Formats: sequence, C-alpha cells, structure tokens
Amino acid sequence: MAQATDSLQKIVAHCKEYGFIFPSSEIYDNLGAVYDYGPFGVELKNAIKEYWWKSMVQLHENIVGIDASIFMHPTTWKASGHVDSFSDPLIDNKDSKKRYRADVLLEEKIDKFKEKGQKELEKKGIDKNATEEDKAKASRDYAKGVELEKAYTEAAQASDFARYKALIEEYEIVCEISGTKNWTDVRQFNLMFGTQLGSVAEESNTIYLRPETAQGIFVNFLNVQKSARLKIPFGIAQIGKAFRNEIVARQFIFRMREFEQMEMQFFIKPGTQKEWFAKWKETRLNWHLALGTNPESLRFHVHEKLAHYADAAEDIQFRFPIGFKELEGIHSRTDFDLGNHQQYSGKKMQYFDSEINENYVPYVVETSIGLDRMFLRVMSENLKEETLENGETRTVLSLPPALAPIKVAILPLTKKDGLPEKAREIEAKLRFVGRTFYEEKDTIGKRYRRMDAIGTPYCITIDHQTLTDNTVTLRDRDTMQQERISIDNLEQFIADKVNMNTLLRKLV
Repeated sequence: MAQATDSLQKIVAHCKEYGFIFPSSEIYDNLGAVYDYGPFGVELKNAIKEYWWKSMVQLHENIVGIDASIFMHPTTWKASGHVDSFSDPLIDNKDSKKRYRADVLLEEKIDKFKEKGQKELEKKGIDKNATEEDKAKASRDYAKGVELEKAYTEAAQASDFARYKALIEEYEIVCEISGTKNWTDVRQFNLMFGTQLGSVAEESNTIYLRPETAQGIFVNFLNVQKSARLKIPFGIAQIGKAFRNEIVARQFIFRMREFEQMEMQFFIKPGTQKEWFAKWKETRLNWHLALGTNPESLRFHVHEKLAHYADAAEDIQFRFPIGFKELEGIHSRTDFDLGNHQQYSGKKMQYFDSEINENYVPYVVETSIGLDRMFLRVMSENLKEETLENGETRTVLSLPPALAPIKVAILPLTKKDGLPEKAREIEAKLRFVGRTFYEEKDTIGKRYRRMDAIGTPYCITIDHQTLTDNTVTLRDRDTMQQERISIDNLEQFIADKVNMNTLLRKLV
C-alpha cells in the first residue's frame, strides 16, 4: 500500500541523501534560502524545463522563445513599477527579534480558522462545496476566518499597514518562537537586490538583479515580433533566473532568494483579454493534469487584490505538504508594461494590425510558474512510502518516466563471468535513449531500492542466462514486475516509455 510523503522534512532529507538538492555553501554553515541542485536534481529540473518549453514553443506555432540578460537598464524597473511598488509588509516580534511578513501571518491565520471550521462542518455533514455564507453560519471558527479574510482584503486593497497590525493584535497572532504578541509597526521592505555596474564605484550606476523575467520579454517585444515575422496573437517564452530579497525565505525551495521562472507573455488585441485569459487558464491546468496529478490537489485562487499592472489574476494552487500554495500565476496585464516602456523610453511599442489598418499597444496575458516550486510539487506528489506484501517498506519516487533523472539502470548480477562486460555493451547503446546509471555494488535488492528512491522507471539485470539467450530481466519501478526481454528490443521499448512525447501528446 502506497502512502504519499506528506512531511516537508522528509522531502528535504530525501533530496539531500539522494543527490537532488543540497544547502548552498554547506561547508560554511549554509547561505539562507539558497540551494544547489545535485546530480539527480539537475536532471529532473532540466526535464521539467524541457516539458514546459516544448509544450509552449514546440506545440504552438505562434509562440517563440528568448533568453534575455539578467542585468537590465535601471529605468526598466522604474517603468515596470518595481522601484516604487515591489515591496512586502514587514513586522518584527520585539522579544524573539524574528521577522515576518504581516500579510502571510494574516493569511495563515485565515487558513487555520477555516481548516478548523471545516473539520467541524464535516462532522455536521455539511458539504465542502457549500457557500462561504452557509459555512460561516454553521461554524464559529469558519465565521472567524471569513470575517478576518474580509477585513484583511479591505486593508490590503487600501495598503493600510496600520490595519494589518491591528488585525494581528485583534486576532491574537503570536510569534512562533517567543509565543508573545509584542509586535513592531508594519513597514515596507523593497525586494530588489541592488548592485553597481562599472569598475570605478564613483562612476558606476546602480542597477538591479532582475526580480522577474517578464521585463526582458517586454523590452524585446518589437525585436522579436519583427525578426520572427509574428502576427497578433503571439507569445514570447523565457526560462531564467530571478532574484528577490525575501523577508521570510523559508519552506525549503518554495520561497528562495535566487530562483528560476518559466514565463510566457501572450500579446493580444485590446478587448480580447477575457477570452484569452480563460483559454490560458484551461491550457495551463491541463498541462499540470497531464502529469497524472490528482485533480483535487489543484485549484484556482482568484486574486481579490490585483497587482498594479493587472485587470484579472488567478493562481493555480497545489496541495503542498505546507497546504494549498501558489504554483503558477495567470495574469491579464493589460497594456501596462508596453505602455510604460513606451512612455519612459520615448520609443513606440506599438503593433500595426493590417486587418483593421490600425496601430495599438497590445494587451498581454501572462503565464508564470516557478521552476523550483514545480520541482517541489513533483517531489511532493510522487515521493511515497510503500508497505510490501512481505511487510517490508520501500521509498519510491514515482515520477512520470519522461521526467525521471535516470531513465534506466543497468545492473550486472555479479562482478564476474563476463556479466559486467555485457552490461557495459548494453549501457553504451541505451545512452542514446536517455540518462543511464550503471552499478554493480551490493545485492540486486539493495540496488533496486536505490533506483526506486531516485525515481528510475526501469532496471535491467544482466545474468548468466543473458549470455546464452541474449535476454535480460526488465523490472518496472511502480509494479516491481519483472519480465525477460530480448536485448534487440530494449532500445525501442525504453525509448517509447521515457520519451517526452508521452506527456506532450496528452496536450493536443
């Protein structure tokens, strides 16, 4: 019987032990909220990127890609609104000196009220799909959650940080370290990392490490449109690093200071944004479901407080071990970005639409997903502990084969009698199918368990029978079933199972 690993600590430990993720600069006691991807982590990360990139660029004739630089002209961030608006509400506990995001404290309190109320509602037989009003009437705790959520939303829309503190005190939110309610006032904290450009400090300009990859797309809008000969509607995709000086960077790779984004900006005719917003919501949800995710682990969350650039925004949330949290954002950005860059640069950022014989600044619908969060999602939903029929347990990472870091392991039964030499011959052929792993140390059972833990979908055992009839034992990770298969058929069999097209075909 399989049981999903629901503890974040178990995932963190597994990632380190099996070479997926290491704390950065660990020999110097780590660098907070920064992580390094290990041998198997980088393979899984690259596979996720490939799945996203091919689904965006390869499957859409009107979407192309770019790779913009991390450093950009400082006026870029003035035009985008980041210099003035890219900040978080900060609050400190005076006793523990621990720093928190005030909005996160309130959101977590809302969730606790509602979760506690939901358990009460379930006992009373009230359906989980009942309205918020009906739930609030039937549960005191749920009513508190709804009441706090309304007050918090109003404070957020007004950017009333004094009200944030008042709500934190009113609902008796305490510091997790000190257990006290001795809070400072809430203040704003800009999230951008600043640095200097130039060899002489006095002559240098202050620039920023980009806090998002989207602006590299916007400033190249016309370059891409003209060189790729694109007509609206069309999209520009990009995968790249971004940097944010997070107040509270925690929960493993869920929130980091250096992270990677997979973003696509889709340029459309003004007035069509509702239609395209709905279309991209559906498209992105299907992308996630194609990985075999339980639909109940995904949900849409509508933004009540919109960012300065948006007229609609929703998140695809995933049920992480830390609860439902944002995984991907779909935003209708209007013409804010292109319009502002046109204003600040003095260069026209318009598209000539030959069908209506008119120039206009296009509107944009954005899809933005954090690669590191996607990595955590994949680990969260696929890392399992199973109890076998003989009472033993095994840890298995049941990844879709197309995402698996190692596609196939080649395992000679013994280190003698010509078995290693035959195994090496087979491995050399299978390298063209995907990443292989060769191992001859330990018992075959222990080697199987290691491969299960890193998500290898197939193991091939070379034994003495192989030398007589040219067959090997092929073991399936998920079922643990074994079968004899001819070496001549191995390459095609594995290729058909682990190819990225097994996922992409589900999207068309």
